[in-house]
Amino acid sequence: MSAHRMQNLQRLVSPKSIAVFGGDAAAEAIRQCRKLGFAGDIWPVHPKHTEVEGLPCFADVSALPGAPDAAFVAVPARSTIEVVRKLQACGAGGAICYASGFAEIGGEGVALQRELVNAAGNMALIGPNCYGLLNCLDGAALWPDQHGGRRLDPQERGVAIITQSGNIGLNLTMQRRGLPLAYLITVGNKAGDSMDAIIDTLLHDPRVSVIGMHIEGLDDVAAFSQVALKALQKHVPLVALKAGSSELGARTTMSHTSSLAGPDALYDALFARLGVVRVFDVSSLLETLKLLHVHGAYQGNTIASASCSGGEASLIADLAQSHGLAMPLLPQSAHDRLLAVLGGKVAVANPLDYHTYIWSNLDALTECFAGLMDCGFDAHILVLDFPRVDRCDGANWQTTLDAFVAAKAQTGAKAIVLTTLAEGLSDAQCTTLIAQGIAPMQGTADCMRAIALAVHVGAAQARVADILPIPIMAPRKDAAQDLTDEPPHMLNEFASKQALAAFGVPVPAHQCVSMEGVAAAAQWVGYPLVVKVVSDTLAHKTEVGGVQLHVRSAEAAVAAARAMASLSDRFLIEAMATDAVAEIIVGIQCDAQFGLTLTLGAGGVLVELLQDAVTLLLPVSPADVRTVLEQLKSWPLLYGYRGKVHGDVDALVKAVCAIADYAQAHAAQLHEIDVNPLLVLPVGKGVLAVDAMIVLNGEPSP
Repeated sequence: MSAHRMQNLQRLVSPKSIAVFGGDAAAEAIRQCRKLGFAGDIWPVHPKHTEVEGLPCFADVSALPGAPDAAFVAVPARSTIEVVRKLQACGAGGAICYASGFAEIGGEGVALQRELVNAAGNMALIGPNCYGLLNCLDGAALWPDQHGGRRLDPQERGVAIITQSGNIGLNLTMQRRGLPLAYLITVGNKAGDSMDAIIDTLLHDPRVSVIGMHIEGLDDVAAFSQVALKALQKHVPLVALKAGSSELGARTTMSHTSSLAGPDALYDALFARLGVVRVFDVSSLLETLKLLHVHGAYQGNTIASASCSGGEASLIADLAQSHGLAMPLLPQSAHDRLLAVLGGKVAVANPLDYHTYIWSNLDALTECFAGLMDCGFDAHILVLDFPRVDRCDGANWQTTLDAFVAAKAQTGAKAIVLTTLAEGLSDAQCTTLIAQGIAPMQGTADCMRAIALAVHVGAAQARVADILPIPIMAPRKDAAQDLTDEPPHMLNEFASKQALAAFGVPVPAHQCVSMEGVAAAAQWVGYPLVVKVVSDTLAHKTEVGGVQLHVRSAEAAVAAARAMASLSDRFLIEAMATDAVAEIIVGIQCDAQFGLTLTLGAGGVLVELLQDAVTLLLPVSPADVRTVLEQLKSWPLLYGYRGKVHGDVDALVKAVCAIADYAQAHAAQLHEIDVNPLLVLPVGKGVLAVDAMIVLNGEPSP
């Protein structure tokens, strides 16, 4: 994005002057700006009104006293285009286009949206078919409805949320969880400025602590990767609530890889690579944003918990374990301090059930919680649900909370007040706790998940210098593929192995021969061996009798070849490995949106049954490959499960990187690669690609 376009987008989201166009919706935007305390100029524009909401009204854009930083355009679709064209000509910063009737309806709407984008030129544009934006830091409400946002204090930081849904955006403003909302931006059809451009603009505002996204899809994966890395460098976490799925580019139905790397797996791979944390519901989005706003990312995964209930303590322990969080033994200093204040009736442990012996004793409770925070763990949790205020007296609960706040002030530890139910804390209590640097988390499962995600962000921030961005996709040789009926063509196994071997992928000793050469090839290869048909059309040879294993003589090799002669007149005679530790599948596909994608998983005949696979986006480093291998359920097989022989993991990593190198070298025409299985031999013996298939786009070479 050009510097001028970026400047215009900054003017739009943080305006000093606002023009509003339309009737009731425009009048409501004025009322909402006043409600938030907007101090800049507001210029209503309407050809028939002399004033709107007590403000003098201008007949059209040309009558405005200046070029507005932002415009809220709430007129019909065709009129919206004309207004945007005039705003662009006068030098306005940008426009929010409220009207529907564009690309979301198809047909003529697609052409109208294209015309709208052309009319905007280099002016910032959000929408159309969007609800608008709220800037609670500066009081700007380009918004046609009431909302739940509040004006933030001058020194207060807040959370920014970008959403494709106006109604979800409106609902998010109504949260009663104390989350300070800095920006709420709805993007509707995303015809103008992209999600990554808006994020980039928000990253320039130091008052933004964390950015949440509700998205159906990304338009430019490479651009998003660049801005996500910038967010990591600035320590502004990104949280994504991803809905829907992406469309993979054309692919053959023959591939194992296709069944493992589904559309959503590519978003998971992208987010995991870039340290973007993914959530799956609105509640998790809010709680994760809240924790990251208060504490930022975590550098480790250790937590301590205190509650006055053994049931709550065990629930915390179970959920912590399921989310990969550690609850270590208490350090001796913390143990002794807690024992001194709690006495011998309480078992001092982590999680801590401190009982109610010191209930209502502010000093004793403060010492107890300070002792817990003496652990020096990454997070320290107090489980505390307040009773109903309309039926109960919460004085003792308030004393407990006051003690926890005092202990946090003494120690400076990262502290969390956790309610098992969302209603266990009020909005006012949450707001107060956040101001005191304590994260008020509502819902045990959401809290544990948010902590785990904060750990993930911290790990990504620590390795940001080593994270490779997603490259811009180069034009492909098959750009016109969709206009033809020509399918991609498959290289046979022999040709595929030759191609990969040239890049350093180990393959078994082999020869490709006609029937007359089978016996001699068998003698040359040695026994035991494998006989396979060589075919440019058969992807799964085993199912049609095109593979014979454990062949131990030349005569048996010839007999095997004759049995499969109806399938092909060429045969692959190949040495058979007998001491494999594990079988791995390596698959690479080219996706129209994400580029080259690498899938690693448990291979062999059970590949689709086990579904034990992880997907990465290229390029990858050896460290990336090893990390993914360690995430597989089958990793223990590679690393000497129950005292068995260790596999040659270093050779496996090297071979996977070699396959990726081939893919990147042939990216312009590559459709997919399927190496299954890649046999992992004992340490020191390497790996062998015993089956391979490469599929290329375009006409096959002679």
